[in-house]
Amino acid sequence: MGKTVLTILGVVLAIWLVMTVIGSIISMLKFFFFIGLIAVVVVLAVTAVSKMSKSN
Repeated sequence: MGKTVLTILGVVLAIWLVMTVIGSIISMLKFFFFIGLIAVVVVLAVTAVSKMSKSN
């Protein structure tokens, strides 16, 4: 009986750990995506300002 309870508890903990790791990875990817998006916007803004300065 004790072995069965410990096995079920181990399976539940393993599933919880996997879900936590997957959630962390998705969160990290979203964070990197937003940082990349901000970097693209900054590069586009700098390029636009640079081209405006050259035309004047």
